[in-house]
Amino acid sequence: MAERWFVKNIKANYKQIAQKYGITEFMSKLIINRDITNDEVIRSYVNPSLERLRNASDMKDLDKAVNILKEKIQLNKKIRIVGDYDVDGVISIYILYTALVKCNAKVDYEIPDRIKDGYGINKDIIQQAKEDGVDTILTCDNGISAIEAIKYAKDLGMTVIVTDHHDIPFVEDENNNRKFISSEADAIVNPKQEDCRYKFKQLCGAGVAFKLIQVLYEKFNIDKEEAFKLVEFLAIATVCDVVDLVDENRIFVKKGLELINNTSNLGLMELLRECELNEKKLSVYHLGFIIGPCINASGRLDTAKVGLQLLLSKEEEEAVTLAKGLVRLNEERKEMTMKGVETAIEIVEMNGMINDKVLVIYIPDVHESLAGIIAGRIREKYNAPTLVITKSEKGVKGSGRSIEEYNMYEELIKCKDLLQNFGGHPMAAGFSLQEENIDEFRRRLNRNTDLKDEDLLRKVTIDCALPLDSISYDLINDIERLEPFGKANSKPLFAEKNVNLIKAVVLGKNRNVLKLKVKTKLNKVIDAIYFGDIYEFEEEVSNKYGKEELLKLYDGVYNGIMMDLVFYPNVNEYNGNTSIQIVVQNYR
Repeated sequence: MAERWFVKNIKANYKQIAQKYGITEFMSKLIINRDITNDEVIRSYVNPSLERLRNASDMKDLDKAVNILKEKIQLNKKIRIVGDYDVDGVISIYILYTALVKCNAKVDYEIPDRIKDGYGINKDIIQQAKEDGVDTILTCDNGISAIEAIKYAKDLGMTVIVTDHHDIPFVEDENNNRKFISSEADAIVNPKQEDCRYKFKQLCGAGVAFKLIQVLYEKFNIDKEEAFKLVEFLAIATVCDVVDLVDENRIFVKKGLELINNTSNLGLMELLRECELNEKKLSVYHLGFIIGPCINASGRLDTAKVGLQLLLSKEEEEAVTLAKGLVRLNEERKEMTMKGVETAIEIVEMNGMINDKVLVIYIPDVHESLAGIIAGRIREKYNAPTLVITKSEKGVKGSGRSIEEYNMYEELIKCKDLLQNFGGHPMAAGFSLQEENIDEFRRRLNRNTDLKDEDLLRKVTIDCALPLDSISYDLINDIERLEPFGKANSKPLFAEKNVNLIKAVVLGKNRNVLKLKVKTKLNKVIDAIYFGDIYEFEEEVSNKYGKEELLKLYDGVYNGIMMDLVFYPNVNEYNGNTSIQIVVQNYR
């Protein structure tokens, strides 16, 4: 796939920054490249510690919410937490439930069913709570846009506290001016509210719940270390909800990983064992691609309560059974996803959609909970905004994943007359419509878009040119200090032009790893490893240099193959030996 390579070139006084924060100039450059320029944020970035967390009471309505909860607990009123069925929702409930139990609250929880209830709190859930004698509803990871449902709860005489991190709903007048709307809830805690002076707006749902708990514990004279113990769970939600890994989120994930690696939570221990991770040092990858999806699988294919029960389990036998069940469900989900992705690719390539700028793919029989995952995979393959639609109980439902150049939420607003429901943000959205409107929806999205061909080229952003000869263990240590990597704190990438490849060998049981030896400008030899499409690599080499040269490369015989490489350096540890190697991300 064609790519555009960019080298970041931000002007700054790196020497001065290095002196001020006690870091190297190289590290200063990488930090500035990530748009981290505010003094306070740089300090917390260089030394992430729980002591650097922001003051929770700055969040609008947070103290008010805590005071209501304290009063309800003292009056022994029944509190019900209503969360969401994804990882962030499950962990938000876990954090609130664990903390409220610790404060001796009379508390239980409810999670909407993805298929039956759909997202967020609704009238049925409120009606049921009323019948169960619930006095106070506490939402997490949802509730900001439940205007009608919350009005209903208030009419029934209930107290409602909302904790959420989603965008604030609005109505538009005829001139497209937006007026933000809010519900009648007794307290609304969400840093994205216009008049909230909390500086960091990118918390996930569990992050907002955690800030509430910090103050609740203070009110009940519980040691703040007890709140910090919940950070290991918060790290999972923060990674899985793909929020920016800077500021407080970076602290949560960095500290949370340290805690998870020594977790005493029975459910988590069993899940790690079941996923064969109990001997490994866990990283962001393990949270985002192994642990998170297992917790998520129950909300997709069964009920999200299973994931929550796992984290709450007190008996080893129960934890083992639930962990095994979740891993099995996740395997099933992976298989269903793979089939869905194959079908989607077939539809795009057989139905002449390959020239569409915005891909709208209808797969009636795919499980509706997998539409978003499939949309994400297709977006990765074609680097185009992708919306996957499936049949649901009432009409059809869809989920979209976008690219930086396309604000999906804003584009859906332009088609709102075709949609029954929709919501989301620039990079992802959910919606529902009638089946007969799908073709018109596809036409309209493509007609409205001002995406150009070059917007659909994959962008490769390089931090700086880095001669292979200047890679050292110290430099790699500097890069490692920037971890954990993720959204808004991407893994640094470097490039060098005209690198001579001198030997290649294909490894791995699926023959999916290419190990190279490359020559530096000072004639040193270092190892390089590539995990991409090997067949495509061989094609490109053969087309440019001929089959002969490719064979020489595999034989380790002198050849003329030169490439520009984009890579990141790391340390390879094998059989007790350590050496520097580069991991090749892109080549040309």
